[in-house]
Amino acid sequence: MTTPAATDPARIRNFCIIAHIDHGKSTLADRMLEVTGIVEGRNMRAQYLDRMDIERERGITIKAQNVRLPWTPRTGEDTSTEFVLDMIDTPGHVDFTYEVSRSLAACEGAVLLVDAAQGIEAQTLANLYLALENDLTIIPVLNKIDLPAAQPEKYAAEIAHIIGCDPDDVMRVSGKTGVGVPELLDRIVTDIPAPTGVAEGPARAMIFDSVYDIYRGVITYVRVVDGRISAREKIKMMSTGATHELLEIGVISPEPKPVGSLGVGEVGYFITGVKDVRQSRVGDTVTLSSKPAAESIGGYRDPKPMVYSGLYPIDGSEYPLLREALDKLLLNDAALVYEPETSAALGFGFRVGFLGLLHLEIVRERLEREAGISLISTAPNVVYRVIMEDGTEHTVTNPSDWPEGKIDRVFEPIVNATVIAPSDYTGAIMELCQGRRGQLGGMDYLSESRVELRYTLPLGEIIFDFFDALKSRTRGYASLDYQEAGEQESALVKVDILLQGEAVDAFSAIVHKDKAYSYGVMMAGKLRELIPRQQFEVPIQAAVGSRVIARETVRAIRKDVLAKCYGGDITRKRKLLEKQKEGKKRMKMVGRVEVPQEAFVAALSTNESTASAKPK
Repeated sequence: MTTPAATDPARIRNFCIIAHIDHGKSTLADRMLEVTGIVEGRNMRAQYLDRMDIERERGITIKAQNVRLPWTPRTGEDTSTEFVLDMIDTPGHVDFTYEVSRSLAACEGAVLLVDAAQGIEAQTLANLYLALENDLTIIPVLNKIDLPAAQPEKYAAEIAHIIGCDPDDVMRVSGKTGVGVPELLDRIVTDIPAPTGVAEGPARAMIFDSVYDIYRGVITYVRVVDGRISAREKIKMMSTGATHELLEIGVISPEPKPVGSLGVGEVGYFITGVKDVRQSRVGDTVTLSSKPAAESIGGYRDPKPMVYSGLYPIDGSEYPLLREALDKLLLNDAALVYEPETSAALGFGFRVGFLGLLHLEIVRERLEREAGISLISTAPNVVYRVIMEDGTEHTVTNPSDWPEGKIDRVFEPIVNATVIAPSDYTGAIMELCQGRRGQLGGMDYLSESRVELRYTLPLGEIIFDFFDALKSRTRGYASLDYQEAGEQESALVKVDILLQGEAVDAFSAIVHKDKAYSYGVMMAGKLRELIPRQQFEVPIQAAVGSRVIARETVRAIRKDVLAKCYGGDITRKRKLLEKQKEGKKRMKMVGRVEVPQEAFVAALSTNESTASAKPK
């Protein structure tokens, strides 16, 4: 199909699919590509729009994708008109909520996709509320109706209760077999409104995604709101004021196809030859530098890191390679924030800011794969605000930044968390949330058997093993979503781990004062197992300030100096033991405890903490 140079906005339908991870979003997109005929059967592959290896392996969408589909309705009044459907495939994970919100702003309608065997989940509900805030037309759809465990009637009633429609309005499709997909495309044409905009006004387009291509530089995905933008024109980014020349403009169908220009309502891509994605930020407004728009579309904000972690190469000589790999990754991921830091124990590395735990896990995996570097990541930390008694204020992203002296108040970030689970597990969920210093905000029954709980929780309590604990207490049925909700004052302390009286910065942590003792006991016990025995006794202590709260001891290796004494006077044995004792004392004064690299890897292993970033 040849793409027309200009498409009448009345024939355009822009929509996105919002769904929880693993509810079949990418599979439904595959069937749409097949049904509309833009991908031939022999070229088809599963998760066609997921381009990254990690996306394909994990079965999750990390980057939003868009594709233009031609469709002629088979029923209704427009059976002779070919419509242009622009589909934007969005990530489903809580860490990428900002990308989802920008994708929603680029559409007029959303397909709410729910697994007919699982029902609506917390993150789907969060994305649904985002869509309703953007005044999008919602088409509710139950997917996977071919599964033996599917309960379409039950979950259709649940969706109808949430969005206020009739259960019969909820469509039934199967992304796997293709049942109901043509009917869904017909309904998109009839229900979703055509885009509106001022065709003659100054050009304005919103960036909803940008990716880096090693050959062509940054490819920016845009939705044109007003006016028309043509190739070879000079464009201007409204947040930075930077100007670039448009080298190519086109649409994705499903491979890039250059076109002459894009008008009102059209979704496509720009290539300017820019080599840095930070110059094409998601949410920014693009206009023409010759005839700029007076105001931007709005909604633009810089992504703010929620979680910080230190990344160190296991082999110190790979530090320059890690710097290079992070610089390259930044080309693709504008949300990444990092700065160099050093640790007495781990050497040179970087303090890296992430949107959340899944973001941390994916960045670490990409660095290890794409650059071939083995990394240690320190336990994730959130950002604290510490106010001293003299009024000075410190921002702490790392336990080693914790200020010395008298602290007046400490503020920590909090989140509003939504948990959806079968109602049998309400008590277990409440017990878990209260144990993590949570405050119950409200509770609603979505149906007789499913409940939605809303809690305010400290972010620092969520980023470790909260999700794992939630899953294990609800046999895997609960789903979690959260968004930032400001900060609160809290009684936090820094726990130092001392080896022979010297603090090891890599093992320090900032915890609530009620949990300081349990953290100290746990870390001291872990290190006692991991640190090899020396020729002298090694005390391991956990301390808050100058107060020691826990202690373990690594026993010394003793040579049997009495082996040559068989019988004889006891004073002879005592003399030999005293001599050994003196030697041990002298050795302890000059000896240093060498902590092997494996001990750091095991003690700081974030397997427990990043487990909560598994797809939810």
